[in-house]
Amino acid sequence: MTRRKSPQQLRSHRWLGVSDLRAFGHRSRLRQFGYDAQDWAGKPVIAIVNTWSDINSCHAHLRARAEDVKRGVLQAGGFPLELPAMSLAEPFVKPTTMLYRNFLAMETEELLRSHPIDGAVLLGGCDKTTPALIMGAISIGIPALFVPAGPMLRGNWRGNILGSGSDAWKYWDDKRAGLIDEDEWSEIENGIARSFGTCMTMGTAATMMAIAEAMGLTLPGASSIPAADANHPRMCAAAGRRIVDMVWEDLTPDRILTPASIDNAIKVHMAMGGSTNAMIHVVAMARRAGIALALARFDEISRTVPVIANVRPSGAFLMEDFFYAGGLRALMAQMRDMLSLDCLTVNGRTLGENIAGAAVHLPDVIRPLANAVSTEPACAIFTGNLSPRGCVMKPSAADPKFLSHRGPALVFEDYNHMAREIDRDDLDVTPDHVLVLKNSGPQGGPGMPEWGMLPIPRRLVRAGVRDMLRISDARMSGTSYGACILHVAPESFVGGPLALVATGDAIEVDVAARRLHLHVGEEELAARRAAWTPPPPRYERGYGAMFAAHIGQADEGCDFDFLKAGAPVPEPEIH
Repeated sequence: MTRRKSPQQLRSHRWLGVSDLRAFGHRSRLRQFGYDAQDWAGKPVIAIVNTWSDINSCHAHLRARAEDVKRGVLQAGGFPLELPAMSLAEPFVKPTTMLYRNFLAMETEELLRSHPIDGAVLLGGCDKTTPALIMGAISIGIPALFVPAGPMLRGNWRGNILGSGSDAWKYWDDKRAGLIDEDEWSEIENGIARSFGTCMTMGTAATMMAIAEAMGLTLPGASSIPAADANHPRMCAAAGRRIVDMVWEDLTPDRILTPASIDNAIKVHMAMGGSTNAMIHVVAMARRAGIALALARFDEISRTVPVIANVRPSGAFLMEDFFYAGGLRALMAQMRDMLSLDCLTVNGRTLGENIAGAAVHLPDVIRPLANAVSTEPACAIFTGNLSPRGCVMKPSAADPKFLSHRGPALVFEDYNHMAREIDRDDLDVTPDHVLVLKNSGPQGGPGMPEWGMLPIPRRLVRAGVRDMLRISDARMSGTSYGACILHVAPESFVGGPLALVATGDAIEVDVAARRLHLHVGEEELAARRAAWTPPPPRYERGYGAMFAAHIGQADEGCDFDFLKAGAPVPEPEIH
């Protein structure tokens, strides 16, 4: 493709290409590394934003993959520089990585703005890293390409295939019920995570990597490659080569992200039976790009797009099988008539061109539209007097008997209250009860932790119960399953209607009608509201205090109010 920029038009030229004292200082410090003018002169400077760390097993390979990206950048005539960023290791960060998604987004944006960077390759994949890196790249607006970390290999225990999260919850309930012992539980612990890479179920990581590809922000097929597969380092090198051309072409995120490409991502999410967390992240990414996106759009699309990826927790297989079946290109080819095929992608071609010739190799893993995995949608958005601004459920992963249900509430005021009560043998609970967890949203958690898949009370687990209706203002892991209603907005911590629910209140859920209703009279609710007092702030200082002052609700994407699309931040002065 014809170059649109000259070397003098590169952003890095202001740091490195002029003849003044400041540029002398910049160049002399590069020479301090052992670089010479031939390394940078007239070449795009490419940042490799790397979220590798020693505590993030999803990204354990990204230290090596950064070298593969550098190799590609050098092959294409660019100058690669690796910039480390916050890693956000999902299993370890407390109270939740969601508290820090916006932190990483800000860090990414400011890393790229404050340094002499012309284009960026973003290395991530663990749940919040994908949206965070992309949000930051959208806001800075320079050419950027996302490299997904990829899923880990399938787990194994005594000939059984194990999937991240989904099987942990399943066998934990079996252990609580006395069906497996400590030795068997230890064997499962040893076998469920066999390689580096993200969860290999259709959790938030796999969902968001696929969404990034469907939006056009990865190379074709990149999101499906297992982390341990030799195709992965080859993809990384190709990404390094491609970002150099993207700089010359000035192919920036605003040329790729459009209402049509966002719709493509939502449709792919529905077809994959993706994580409920995607609703929050896609809204945030769209709004960073200046695209208005309401929760109602997810529900509209969910009614027309069936689940065709037979991947846990909505299906039977894992992401490694999905890759062997043809990966995301094959899934998108199955649903090509539903997609906007003329959307531009990072390789300079359209989505339609990228999926041309893609074929499904394992038809039970990637189903045709006429043979969907589930008759229920991957997502349903409810409203009602308990969630006036919306909440979300994953009907495809729930016991069908709870898709229309009315039962008495059993209310927990916060996570610690729930943890103290849930395993009591004398807990007054039946399978018809509706478990309600308060104070677990963006402010209440804080950070909206993945507490929404409330554990089934132990006395019911022992009786064979494996699903119940559960409602909260929390999130749940994309690897989770069950009749869980999540993201209730506004949250209880700020006085949303969920704060007023009491044990014994009747709650009704009707998935077909998309309705969540609390059967309590207006006069009684008014009296409860008058008696309600706001909880004390979770944080008095630091990042937590800033988070509390500026965080949006779930239906707003949980972004900070000062980071929404608007007037661009000025380029730094070079003094």
